[in-house]
Amino acid sequence: MAVKKILVPTDGSTFTKNAVESAIATSKLTGASITAVYVVDASTMATARGDMYESVTEILNEEGQEAVAAVKAQCDAAGVPCETLVVGGRPADTIVEMSKDYDLIVMSTLGKTGVKKYLIGSVAEKVIRMAECKVLTIRAQ
Repeated sequence: MAVKKILVPTDGSTFTKNAVESAIATSKLTGASITAVYVVDASTMATARGDMYESVTEILNEEGQEAVAAVKAQCDAAGVPCETLVVGGRPADTIVEMSKDYDLIVMSTLGKTGVKKYLIGSVAEKVIRMAECKVLTIRAQ
């Protein structure tokens, strides 16, 4: 199967950098385009109400825009086409749903929590088990 579209989930953490570099290398080999996605975690807003909800939503959307912009900057510097998306939902579920439209997901094994005692993060684990396309996980360093 040819790789035409690569999905790169990002949470804005430093762990994403190696995954982006791997996605760029794959893109250069295959000619695939990259889509960087940040999922605004709906569970973080579950208890927020009124003005607090709007404030939290705004902060998380800004964080998401910064995260995908960083991926796009890496892609632009490498001459690789990149789209960016900031969407709402549960990160693992949203990435799995999006996997239907991609040939490959390239993601870090750890995210923001970066809990080193775990071998793989819960989002990465669920994506690996349930994605409808190939998943390349990059060890967080």
